[in-house]
Amino acid sequence: MAAESPAMRRVQVAEHPRLLKLKEMFNSKFGSIPKFYVRAPGRVNIIGEHIDYCGYSVLPMAIEQDVLIAVEPVKTYTLQLANTNPLYPDFSTSANNIQIDKTKALWHNYFLCGLKGIQEHFGLSNLTGMNCLIDGNIPPSSGLSSSSALVCCAGLVTLTVLGRNLSKVELAEICAKSERYIGTEGGGMDQSISFLAEEGTAKLIEFSPLRATDVKLPSGAVFVIANSCVEMNKAATSHFNIRVMECRLAAKLLAKYKNLQWDNVLRLEEVQAKLGISLEEMLLVTEDALHPEPYNPEEICRCLGISLEELRTQILSPNTQDVLIFKLYQRAKHVYSEAARVLQFKKICEEAPENMVQLLGELMNQSHMSCQDMYECSCPELDQLVDICRKFGAQGSRLTGAGWGGCTVSIVPADKLPGFLANVHKAYYQRSDGSLAPEKQSLFATKPGGGALVFLEA
Repeated sequence: MAAESPAMRRVQVAEHPRLLKLKEMFNSKFGSIPKFYVRAPGRVNIIGEHIDYCGYSVLPMAIEQDVLIAVEPVKTYTLQLANTNPLYPDFSTSANNIQIDKTKALWHNYFLCGLKGIQEHFGLSNLTGMNCLIDGNIPPSSGLSSSSALVCCAGLVTLTVLGRNLSKVELAEICAKSERYIGTEGGGMDQSISFLAEEGTAKLIEFSPLRATDVKLPSGAVFVIANSCVEMNKAATSHFNIRVMECRLAAKLLAKYKNLQWDNVLRLEEVQAKLGISLEEMLLVTEDALHPEPYNPEEICRCLGISLEELRTQILSPNTQDVLIFKLYQRAKHVYSEAARVLQFKKICEEAPENMVQLLGELMNQSHMSCQDMYECSCPELDQLVDICRKFGAQGSRLTGAGWGGCTVSIVPADKLPGFLANVHKAYYQRSDGSLAPEKQSLFATKPGGGALVFLEA
């Protein structure tokens, strides 16, 4: 893959209704017109849940929904952010003193993450000010990566204002790292697909080093996203970071069991790489080394031969130091089995057997079951939605994104699509008690979209 920068396109803004509307709103807000526009897409992860931060490959595609920002660099050192959605209040700060408050999951903090990441990468102390108007049509807190799309968009905005160049891979790595300023210990999938996506193809994304390989999806099927309408904000809850820690602790205990140097091991993939064995064999090692009953901090300390103080200060993150139980066996089993399913999914796509859609669907169903039972990141609404999707013709359906709410993704034979959409809509969204907020309801077929772009007015 060439180390190319994100594309710059000249467009007639008048021919693009959304850009034109954004330009007009920008003008009424700031009394001037934007110099350029940046878009970064959301994504749906087809398979490979909660394994990117363990070092394993994932298989997402970009979706058409995105974050779009209109930008005007200004001579002052003030950063002014506004949002087309009135739910998100205006924000302004000095561009030279970017402070990100981890304790509050405020929308503008995601923009600041992307800006700060680029600023620090180039070691800049003085940043130019800018006026930005943000417009997003990715359902928020739905597991379709609206927050990472905003971080990526802000990173590309900052890079463009500075007139600097970076490759898509460098941008993805900087934005993945900088999103951690908000306190989420993510793995880098969302930022990678936002920059590296190409229209018409899903991607196998591998880490260290970051690379993306095209995966051609079956032509006779469509992927349908359905929002459970249960919101889950990764930065606002501890579930996500506890899972990251459970995987880290499982990796250390497995390494110790196999007499490896465990103290610098952080990810489950490192244990497999050091042992040089297959994922299937790693599942057997997990059976031998870990027990299904939850571990408490004292037992973990006994296994590793360390004190509680060392566990707290040297291994656990600040927001997981008070956790009393860790399910190490279940988390490791999920990660190693899910990593194997991703590779199998890619292999089936390459070999394209007759019953390809059925085989891919089975892998997606197994993935959901593992997320439900072993990783415990589903919720009753997601499980119900998955069942409804399978009942009305999906060959496979699973939660996508972090879980605990958000969306499902289903693989549906193309000829069954109209009936599928109508039936799922009726069964899940048209509840007699009217309990689902209409603005959160979304059910749509999607195809792989392109990656982040800069638009200049022609």
